[in-house]
Amino acid sequence: MTYKEIMQKLEELGSVQTKQIYNNHGVKEPFYGVKIGDLKKLVKYVKKDHELALKLYNSGNHDAMYLAGLSVNPKLISKETLQDWAQKAYWYMAAEYTVAQVAAESDYAMELAREWIKSEEEMIAVCGWSTYSNYLSITPDEKLDITEIRSLLEHVKNNIHSERNRVRYVMNGFVISVGAYVTELSEEAKQVAEYIGKVEVNVGNTACKVPLATDYIKKIEVKNRVGLKRKTCIC
Repeated sequence: MTYKEIMQKLEELGSVQTKQIYNNHGVKEPFYGVKIGDLKKLVKYVKKDHELALKLYNSGNHDAMYLAGLSVNPKLISKETLQDWAQKAYWYMAAEYTVAQVAAESDYAMELAREWIKSEEEMIAVCGWSTYSNYLSITPDEKLDITEIRSLLEHVKNNIHSERNRVRYVMNGFVISVGAYVTELSEEAKQVAEYIGKVEVNVGNTACKVPLATDYIKKIEVKNRVGLKRKTCIC
């Protein structure tokens, strides 16, 4: 399918109800309100066309941007393109999912995660923490910088409640990721989770809730899944 055909299909798949849900979450025009499940069905038409995926993201249309993240080859994407994507990720879904997941599977995962985490721009920092969390979920422990992760846990412990709104959410997610995916640091992550307790995040006019890290990690333990890695974090 061509770019024009994909955009036409997205418009057909959009619904007023889904669009209203996205509106409540902070999405800006243009977008059609396509369900994620329907976007996934279109991946096969984009997946082998890297340039088409890039064009979809650059459209500025949320539905097309999310589809681009599902379809692009993370091993072909450049660092400069990822930086550009992060700048254009104006709301949390694009930052936490689209950009972070592609970045985590790229050759620049740790370089960009470290750079973005330090950003003064809220959504860029969100990209950074979420990229790191996603990277933990797909990378063998022996390839991880345990000292750095331990230091970041300490940073979260001391700073999460004074951080920017959505950064608090992804910091909490980072603690969960460490507890769930990094066997050596799982106990330390649980201690940090206990210390920080409930994390308050303004989720606007939505029913979304911030997961309690202690409970989430405990569920992973009960299922005996601590340390089990994922094949891909793009979803």
